[in-house]
Amino acid sequence: MEDDFKHLVRISRKDVDGSKTIEQALTEIKGVGISLSTAMCRTLDLDSDSQIGYISDEDILRIEEILENPQKFDVPVWMLNRREDYETGDDIHLIESDIDMTLRDDLNRMKKTRSYKGRRHEVGLPVRGQRTKSTFRHSSSVGVKRS
Repeated sequence: MEDDFKHLVRISRKDVDGSKTIEQALTEIKGVGISLSTAMCRTLDLDSDSQIGYISDEDILRIEEILENPQKFDVPVWMLNRREDYETGDDIHLIESDIDMTLRDDLNRMKKTRSYKGRRHEVGLPVRGQRTKSTFRHSSSVGVKRS
């Protein structure tokens, strides 16, 4: 049993620590949270409390397959991180660098169309309606000066 232990396990372009539990190690992958990790363990009948360093190569392939297409394994739609994609209209789940590229494309599209959110992103102001009287000031503070 000690010979089968892997200190680093490669899952979907990411090296995860082999001493962590399966549930915690899967959350190291960008785009996978604790709820999706738990759902994956239950779907694949894996013991979520066992160390991921002892997992077999077949189980790693099954985990990568469910990360590529979670809808095929009946993962609920609300767990996906990109529902109703702008370009395709499909519900998809993105991981690692795909998230960063898609977010950058979304921001560039908002800036290009000169939408309200895009203009706020350009200037570096809050986008979602937060107050700006006292927060989001980077150069100087506002207040009463004591003499």
